[in-house]
Amino acid sequence: MQEQRRVKITETTLRDGHQSLWATRMRLEDMLPIVEKMDKVGYHSVEVWGGATFDVCMRYLNEDPWERLRILKKHFRRTPLQMLLRGQSLVGYTHYPDDVVEAFVHKSVENGIDIIRIFDALNDIRNMEAPMRHAKNAGAHVQAAIVYTISPVHTMEHYVETAIQLAEMGADSLCIKDMAGLLLPFKSRELVTMIKEKVDLPLQLHTHYIGGMAVGALLKGVEAGADIIDCAALPLAFGPSQPPVETLVRAFSDTPYDPGLDIHRIFEITQYFEDLRKRLGYKRGITGLNDMLVFDHQVPGGMITNLITQLEEQKARHRLNEVLNEMPKVRADFGYPPLVTPTSQIVGTQAVLNVLTGERYKLVPGEVKGYVKGLYGKPPATIRQDLVTKILKDDKQIDCRPADLLEPAMDRVRREMGPLAQSEEDVLSYALFPQVALKFFDYRKNPQAHVVAPIVQNQEDPPAPLPGGDQSATLRGKAQKEDMKVNVQEIKELIQVLNGTDIAELQVECDGVKVAIRKGSAIHAPATAPVMVSAPVAVASAPAAEAAAPAPKPAADQAKNPNVVAITSPMVGTFYRAPAPDARPYVEKGSKVDTGSTVCIIEAMKLMNEIEAEIKGTIVDILVENGAPVEYGQTLFLVEKA
Repeated sequence: MQEQRRVKITETTLRDGHQSLWATRMRLEDMLPIVEKMDKVGYHSVEVWGGATFDVCMRYLNEDPWERLRILKKHFRRTPLQMLLRGQSLVGYTHYPDDVVEAFVHKSVENGIDIIRIFDALNDIRNMEAPMRHAKNAGAHVQAAIVYTISPVHTMEHYVETAIQLAEMGADSLCIKDMAGLLLPFKSRELVTMIKEKVDLPLQLHTHYIGGMAVGALLKGVEAGADIIDCAALPLAFGPSQPPVETLVRAFSDTPYDPGLDIHRIFEITQYFEDLRKRLGYKRGITGLNDMLVFDHQVPGGMITNLITQLEEQKARHRLNEVLNEMPKVRADFGYPPLVTPTSQIVGTQAVLNVLTGERYKLVPGEVKGYVKGLYGKPPATIRQDLVTKILKDDKQIDCRPADLLEPAMDRVRREMGPLAQSEEDVLSYALFPQVALKFFDYRKNPQAHVVAPIVQNQEDPPAPLPGGDQSATLRGKAQKEDMKVNVQEIKELIQVLNGTDIAELQVECDGVKVAIRKGSAIHAPATAPVMVSAPVAVASAPAAEAAAPAPKPAADQAKNPNVVAITSPMVGTFYRAPAPDARPYVEKGSKVDTGSTVCIIEAMKLMNEIEAEIKGTIVDILVENGAPVEYGQTLFLVEKA
């Protein structure tokens, strides 16, 4: 008889489940009625925090993420609480200084986190060193994750070597993190077997259902020796989420791996989330044709949602398949980065730009330049040298750990916030998301002055799904796009908040127009810091003007003078004449330009795109106002050829 080896289960509904399917919109009030019942099931852990939940709590739900964690800890008296940490990026989208990492990790543990799963998007373990060390010092269980993907350089030997290094760095357990659902069942068995032979640590499997392989991958992985698996409650499973806990508990029953959980109690929890799903109007997770093609394009389901949203903004949704075909090519050019935050956004947006402009790398956003420079870490393989030269020009790649370029920030942030911070947790919220945190603090001080929109999806007349696509993804994309709007009244409220603090400058966005609210001199990150490059912004010194009308057609002198050539916008976006609010414009009337000279920036898809002159000549007219929206093909400048 085979020896009993019960598999353990981490329940992901309260973090990755609703992040994958509901755009992270589950409120604390939605969780509390069921958490004590979840606590009694006997799960290995419950994932409740990290990933996008921190940002979304404040930005869209007007909840304090720290308070959410503290309350959940009071109700989960038996089950350890787990979170996801993006290495040096914590729960954000850029690298933070080491002192911010240390403070955040310690406060996370102090407020209730027991297990911290730490990963780096590039598997660059240098970006995991500080978070792992501080998590260990804070008394948390440190789970080091290996991001799984498929490429010529991501061999089984590569993963095993990474596992050995993470174990030597002090990991208490390891996790294979398969964010795109690419781990095939028999590959799962092979990889788990190889890691378990070399590393004597508990091994957890995390995958997503999207391509249909997840249940098989977990079954084969457990058979090969995996100790723990991730699952979600059925109403928040399938599609881009995890496989359902109900299925896996049944599958392992009456086997040596039987988790020993009460399936009837689990179904009581399932019924609660099913009723909640119906009340909030969310679709179940499904797998569409484009999702089944994940093994070709390797794009995670949630990322397809973002691509659809980007293409809709550019009035080019019908070109999704072209973008999906371009993605693997860009990924190969960039050294095969795994497609997980933030590298998925970097690769995805560049693929969109390549398709829409009709020329590969004609437009390169600032984030892509930062990636090529090395500001996110070391790519798994060498980036094409001709691309490095084209994108960086005279700039050089770095070979150090990106955070080594960052100055300590906590003391500065404490001084900036002054009495506005009620706790060290407030300081950390502001350090990670300054604009979002300030708005939330203002709401917290006077909630009656703010109207919180209900998180309800309308299923009566949903948009038609993309052929072969995921209708629920379309709904989520639409909800996210609507939530990102900021109105003028909110800007006025932020100005009032700013006046009562020592904060020098704050950037906000209103219906696609970015605005800087400034007093005194701002403190900027060094140019070499690995931060997400923001688009230029207009300074708010007067009430916001109405959006500018489309620029006029090229002037009459263009028709009369064959030497006058138009520079047109290659995309829908916002036009900026300068790289920053207080910087000089790239060009004025009469400016001389060479081929390749930057003449302006178009902010599109939340990224900054430099527009270059394609001929040598003189700027004879500027036809668009700074900060104005522009359409595809709209004339921006007239240039007289030299």
